[in-house]
Amino acid sequence: MDERRTRKDQISYLCAMGKFTEQIKRRRTFGIISHPDAGKTTLTEKLLLFGGAIQVAGAVKSNKIKKTATSDFMEIEKQRGISVATSVMGFDYKGLKINILDTPGHKDFAEDTYRTLTAVDSAIVVIDVAKGVEEQTEKLVNVCKMRNTPIIVFINKLDREGKDGVDLLDEVESKLGINVCPLSWPIGMGQRFQGVYNIYEKNLVLFQAHGKQDSEESIKFNDLNNSELEDFIGEAAAKELREEVETVTSVYPEFDREEYIKGNLSPVFFGSAINNFGVRELLDCFVEIAPFPLPRITEERMVDPEEDKFAGFVFKIHANIDPRHRDRIAFLRVCSGKFQRNTNYLHVRQKKKMKFSNPTSFMAARKEVVEEAFPGDVVGLYDSGNFKIGDSVTEGEVLNFKGIPSFSPEIFRYVVNKDPMKTKQLNKGLSQLMDEGVAQLFTVQSTNRKIIGVVGALQFDVIKYRLQHEYSASVDYESVNLHKACWVKSEDEDAMKEFLLKRKRDLAKDTNDNYVFLAESSWALKLAQENHPEVEFLFTSDV
Repeated sequence: MDERRTRKDQISYLCAMGKFTEQIKRRRTFGIISHPDAGKTTLTEKLLLFGGAIQVAGAVKSNKIKKTATSDFMEIEKQRGISVATSVMGFDYKGLKINILDTPGHKDFAEDTYRTLTAVDSAIVVIDVAKGVEEQTEKLVNVCKMRNTPIIVFINKLDREGKDGVDLLDEVESKLGINVCPLSWPIGMGQRFQGVYNIYEKNLVLFQAHGKQDSEESIKFNDLNNSELEDFIGEAAAKELREEVETVTSVYPEFDREEYIKGNLSPVFFGSAINNFGVRELLDCFVEIAPFPLPRITEERMVDPEEDKFAGFVFKIHANIDPRHRDRIAFLRVCSGKFQRNTNYLHVRQKKKMKFSNPTSFMAARKEVVEEAFPGDVVGLYDSGNFKIGDSVTEGEVLNFKGIPSFSPEIFRYVVNKDPMKTKQLNKGLSQLMDEGVAQLFTVQSTNRKIIGVVGALQFDVIKYRLQHEYSASVDYESVNLHKACWVKSEDEDAMKEFLLKRKRDLAKDTNDNYVFLAESSWALKLAQENHPEVEFLFTSDV
């Protein structure tokens, strides 16, 4: 009897694990990255449209159409037409669960993008056909390469005149340092643009300007030498297409999924996101070749997604995602096991158990409560101030996930409270916005004045706007002459005490009560380091 029960339990366990593995293999979690204005958010919209997640795509920068992009849900994003915060969106497509993380393209918000890339398993890089590879694209791709993140390249805006296709592939390889493999090829460009030949699926997809998602005409075409090609695109275009496809297929390597998964080979697609063109081909290929959730490195060990115990990490915090409810959400990437609602989990840093009664999934600003989540999923946890970026949550094991970057600020401003009656609201707003990781707040020890340090100047405008509209706190800024903010520590207590006493005028504390040395110049920093050799000066804070 006991033996039968044991065998039955084993069978039940194996069946449960089989279903669990199946859920993992259904997940595709990726980020979309680009230089500003390359069409990243528009592509995100169209992927959601083709995935059936939304019915009408928003117009990101149209004054005539008052809809805004689904992924740009903050009011300041709608006004400026740029993304300043990562959006998380999930939908089902062809039996798979797709999780898109749309990231800011503007360099002043790159810190949010860098952290988001720690939570994805692959990336789609959007490049403007006319502008080619731009500065911010290079930086973001370098972050992907550091983690060997698989990359697909989407060359956008083919309905406009741009660079020659072969020249563009050469530029992508040389500037981004990646090996490319074109899986589709454009038929003309701008006014001459007629569509693309899908090298991967061997079919011809014809373009209709401003078409709807069902307006693409896909024609099976195994042999480009077939004389019927002229009937569809004309003699001159047919000749040009045959020559160009023969060139690129002979020069560039054949697609190898294993090399793509390792981050060694990047497929390239061409299209026009604003016209819904080429997006379906991109999405269909993506769901077929993109990796399902990959293992994650912690300081203690490698965490495999198929482990039965839950583990995940917080890669983003957002206050007031719904301003009407003043809610604060910690975005958690599930890395292993199954996350379940109303279950006690360990907050590793705080060493305490926590239970989450309303974990949420996202379609940009729209949320719904989820009962469970699997590796690859992103879950929103309502947070009263317990979480910091980089925090680990587990079923009990002490794990600290690695590779979540933090940055020393480069630009500094004094914060001036314009309405002393709203000091409480200002302090709350500053505290919550700093927890999001987009800026650092320092309180000068000698004067008690507050200084905000950021990586990009546009962040000051966003902070000011959000303080006013989300916390009813009105601020201005005053310039402050600072070269660098350095966190300081020392194993020698006496040396640290001496440093704090002698350098009191140059000291501040951050929101975690850590001491920070505010250097007015590179010379002042060098002098402090020479005069206090026992003190360590750190240019990144521990996240």
